[in-house]
Amino acid sequence: MTKQLFTVMAAGMALMAAAPAFAQQGGSAVTAATMQGPILSFSVSEEVRSRPDQATIGAGVTTTAPTAVEAMRQNAAAMDKLIAAAKARGIKAEDIQTSGINLSPQYDYSNQTPGQPPRFIGYQVSNTVRATTGKIADIGPLLDALVAAGGTNIEGPWFGMKDADAQLVDARGTAIKAAEAKAADYARLAGYRGAELVSISEGGFVGQQPPMPYGRIQSTAMEMKATPVEPGQVANTLTLNFQYRLVR
Repeated sequence: MTKQLFTVMAAGMALMAAAPAFAQQGGSAVTAATMQGPILSFSVSEEVRSRPDQATIGAGVTTTAPTAVEAMRQNAAAMDKLIAAAKARGIKAEDIQTSGINLSPQYDYSNQTPGQPPRFIGYQVSNTVRATTGKIADIGPLLDALVAAGGTNIEGPWFGMKDADAQLVDARGTAIKAAEAKAADYARLAGYRGAELVSISEGGFVGQQPPMPYGRIQSTAMEMKATPVEPGQVANTLTLNFQYRLVR
């Protein structure tokens, strides 16, 4: 029994000594295997830039009143006008979504007497909706219409693609060809005959342009000019993760 146990322990130690070694260089990893060729791991990224076909903007109203009930009532009436203005510009009801409602007390801390609490002013309500449209050319007039309807809080626009994945079809093929060439190059440099694909996994993101600040317009309707908005391009990035086995 003792001799058999010693033999098993010796075999286990031999396997541990032959455990895979790991080396990494330039963002690519090569794992040496004992029975098969080493595994090469790396990623390939491709970026596709295209003109956006949809945009999202945020619009809201902030109101202040002596009581919370009155502040909410005033805000609701103002938001009804804002939403109606969005629909009048062709925004569908299903493309308008409330993104936040906030009610909070307001205090005046100026000229505060030491030891005395700040002066209570009233309650402030902020309500914001986000609207999405495919009419890129109408973004400027839409923003102007929302401000004219009483909007005091404007965010965006955020540009994007309705079907971002469709923009990446060609990028996948390009990334796979680049991976094949890279794996073959590693195999040649390491003294191997070639490389066999073991696995592919996909990860990536769809980039968006940063939001554009927008201020309230004070000019009259006769003087008002549509707010210029340039959509530019949005970047869709695809990242594929590869594993190849180097073969003799």
